Amino acid sequence: MKRTALVTLGLLTLSTAFAQTTITGFFADVNPNWANMQDDVGKEITKRTGVVLKAEFAVGDPDQKINLIAASGQYPDIIAPKGAAGVLIDADAVLDLTTLINKNAPNIKKVIGKQFNRMKFSNKNQGIYFIPNNDTIGQVYFDNDALFKLQLQALKEQKYPRVKTLKDFEKVIADYVKKHPKTADGKPTIGLSLLADDWRFVISVTNPATFAMGSWDDGEWAIDPKTYKAMPHHFRPEDREYFRWLNHMNDIGLLDKESFTQKYDQYLAKIASGRVVGLIDAGWDIGDAVNSLKAAGKHEQMYGRFGAVLKPGIKAAYNAPTGFRGGYGVGITKSAKDPVKILKFLDFLSSDEGQVLINWGIEGKHHKVVNGKREFLPKYEELRKKDPAAFQRETGIGNYGLSLRYGDGVKDKTGNYYTTNFPEQILENYTDAEKAALKAYKVKFWGDLLPKASQFKPIPWAAAWSIPVPQDSALSEFWTKEQEIVRKYIPKAILADPKEFDKIYDEMLNVMDKQLGKYNVLMTQLVQDRLKLWGVLK
Repeated sequence: MKRTALVTLGLLTLSTAFAQTTITGFFADVNPNWANMQDDVGKEITKRTGVVLKAEFAVGDPDQKINLIAASGQYPDIIAPKGAAGVLIDADAVLDLTTLINKNAPNIKKVIGKQFNRMKFSNKNQGIYFIPNNDTIGQVYFDNDALFKLQLQALKEQKYPRVKTLKDFEKVIADYVKKHPKTADGKPTIGLSLLADDWRFVISVTNPATFAMGSWDDGEWAIDPKTYKAMPHHFRPEDREYFRWLNHMNDIGLLDKESFTQKYDQYLAKIASGRVVGLIDAGWDIGDAVNSLKAAGKHEQMYGRFGAVLKPGIKAAYNAPTGFRGGYGVGITKSAKDPVKILKFLDFLSSDEGQVLINWGIEGKHHKVVNGKREFLPKYEELRKKDPAAFQRETGIGNYGLSLRYGDGVKDKTGNYYTTNFPEQILENYTDAEKAALKAYKVKFWGDLLPKASQFKPIPWAAAWSIPVPQDSALSEFWTKEQEIVRKYIPKAILADPKEFDKIYDEMLNVMDKQLGKYNVLMTQLVQDRLKLWGVLK
């Protein structure tokens, strides 16, 4: 059942220098640690900007809500629609911010620098309707995530085996489940669990196929790096073999029987119980469950991260360089009574002062400067390590990435990192169980197990999923139609008798070819248009 949380934020300003303004907003992403801006950082933002926010968050697939908002003509002041941006632009619901940015947003202009064109919607429509906040500028992946995850206790028991291929990944799970068919509290041990709930289907079920074959994340597309032609990635022979492996995992009893029926909250609860040996999912998607394990002291049931691939010799391309992807962000609607003040609010969050505040909190309360270096006060450093969710709820750190900002690895004028995710902090945040595993693998970070960025050529279109689709394009129908097909056939193929797998997979490709073939040319055109906008093609 879909739920929507409405939160009202009534905060005091620092002085009468600011006329207090209440703005409304809708955000497609959920934030379970949101504290109605009654956390420390939220209150401080209001003191420094005079802005009070009344925010609504969608739970589940937000596209239906975005469409309703667009059709109603009743808009919040700001909106972050993720992939449904085209609906709002087509409805003339959001403002072109180009002129406003040039006149009123010096910090946003400073952060974006020479990549200003990457904020533009498309080569045809070069308006800037959203301030990007999904991707960051100058990001350095010190400890990049990998989708294939194994419990530390399983790795430890098997003396930290090499995990390079799907076969290696499978063996760790199989050996552990065989030895421990039930958990300490008598519940069945789960070998591998997937999440197919709503849009997360692509994160846990289909996208991993691209990484297993040595490609990168272009969403549901595969882009030929020589011709820039697009097609759904399921047509690649390697994708078929990945799904065949999942079919095999089901056939030998290692795949969770609830993988295609469980809801997101059930999935997280299952992980937090410590029953699941293996996962194929993004770290941000399981973060709440892992934080629960950490807070409960179940450190051995947390996860190591591996770039498992189909066969030896394939390089897992998690670190393939994309540059700044632009993509999803927050827009100001035509219903906003004071768009300039709203933009200045977002610009404050992009300022040096604002970025330090949203990442480190308030100096003297959450962090201090020792010998020129920022560090959290002991109370908050301990809370951050033991219970990251509670840390975020209390301080507000991590709740306010609403605007364009620098990524990990970028330093401010004081020589300190803007973010708290840098080598020293990452190492401090590891549990003893993680440190023991990393020592056994002879690396400092989990990300060190992945091939370096220097081993890959840059991806000139960044990521196909980040290319906005105009609402007046027939391509706007692709996602819904494609998902109807793959969500029907992929689970059916995975759960089938192995003898039936190819028949079902071939049937899926035939249906996709008939119903989706026309969209390949349209997506190819969008990719090439982005390359022209970004100066790669003439």
